[in-house]
Amino acid sequence: MNSKTKKGENIRLPVVAGSFYPADPKVLAQEVKHYLDNVPISKVIPERPMGLICPHAGYMYSGPIAAFAYKQIMGKKYEAIMVIAPSHRAYFSGISIDKVDKYQTPLGMVTVDKDFVEGILGKSSLIGYYPQAHIQEHSLEVQLPFLQIVFGEFKLIPIIMGEQEAFVCEELARILSEVIKTKNKDILIIASSDLSHYHPYSQAQELDQRIIDRINAFDPQGLASDLKLHRAEACGGGPIITALLLGKYLGANKAKVIKYANSGDVSGDYSGVVGYVAGVMYKEDKNLVQNSQKKKVGIDLGLTEEEKKILHQIARETIRNYLEGKPLPRFKVEFPSLKEPRGAFVSLHKEGMLRGCIGHLRADQPLYETIKNMAIAAAFDDPRFPPLRLEELDQVEIEISVLTPFKRITDIEEIEIGKHGLYIVRGFYSGLLLPQVAIEYGWDRITFLEHTCNKAGLPKDAWKDKETEIYIFSADVF
Repeated sequence: MNSKTKKGENIRLPVVAGSFYPADPKVLAQEVKHYLDNVPISKVIPERPMGLICPHAGYMYSGPIAAFAYKQIMGKKYEAIMVIAPSHRAYFSGISIDKVDKYQTPLGMVTVDKDFVEGILGKSSLIGYYPQAHIQEHSLEVQLPFLQIVFGEFKLIPIIMGEQEAFVCEELARILSEVIKTKNKDILIIASSDLSHYHPYSQAQELDQRIIDRINAFDPQGLASDLKLHRAEACGGGPIITALLLGKYLGANKAKVIKYANSGDVSGDYSGVVGYVAGVMYKEDKNLVQNSQKKKVGIDLGLTEEEKKILHQIARETIRNYLEGKPLPRFKVEFPSLKEPRGAFVSLHKEGMLRGCIGHLRADQPLYETIKNMAIAAAFDDPRFPPLRLEELDQVEIEISVLTPFKRITDIEEIEIGKHGLYIVRGFYSGLLLPQVAIEYGWDRITFLEHTCNKAGLPKDAWKDKETEIYIFSADVF
């Protein structure tokens, strides 16, 4: 729906506010910021992105995934943002470039880059302006609140694809490249797409993995072939192909999927799911990659690589036997260090996101037994997640944190980020965060304390209360 202002401006009004995302500006801003805050900094590439691939479903499902893409551009500047999205509501030939003056969302107005839009129109018979393509379309609209939170004000180039055949993508990418180079503009490219729709969980993962592989290989032609032959599905396959081709024209040499999930991961209904992916396209700088290697956390407790390998084996085999309905394995452990009483946590990660984490704080049983028990607990007893399924196991990374004894402190200056974890207790409330959590999210000492208080179910400033007990500990994390 469009409207005219007193100034005679043609404004595209929001049509999915209140359904796909909150209509209340305060709630919307808080929700988007929450998604962005929950992306670990270890998932942010060091290079400056040239393009993103983002999902466009309701924020309940796609928001946490889209945040992985939008986190990549926080603090960056671009002259304009180009969003290439598929048409769901209108059927038309070719491509439509919106000619309105502004887009409105609950967060305010977004100005359309009319100069660039006029530069595209007339360049090809495939490209025109079809108002019906834009009026009810959600796939472009849902990207705007994220962009408004990340950038504040920006200029928009809104493109809707009615046709997504390979030749259309190639023609659009070629023309966009010519106009970008002619105008010498620094433009961020965003491809809006969900992946497979309404297949059982395992089938959806198989279909979506083909698209993930093509993106990671920076192979738009291979992706076009897979989509044409129905080896994969994406409602915005054309925008993804176009963005990758355009990126190549503009000098990008790397594309990477940062996060994948599907609606079943949120709803718990695995019978018919929709896939979502967050990707980034950039020109790789190997020096930046080397300098951004993950910082070592915790301390070295003297466990050998062989001992660590045994602990990982115990965790994985225990989970697998449980999933396959077999008796839990019995392990004959010869190393004295693995028989020492130790507290420990087992954390499961899937596609870079936590999939379960449970620990035992007291050093009252042999380390290898603690790992065995916590592996089962992390996979099946973490109330934040559905029980792990067998088809997920091979996608899961297992992280083990062997704990040192706890030390109560009264001076928070003793807390060393990267070395110490926190355990906060007040009355019946308690909460623990491991050393690696502060590094993953880039927290300082105060933020680490506040989040640990929240984990305990306490106000974030409860650490200041004299009745609150603060403990530090470290861990050998591998």
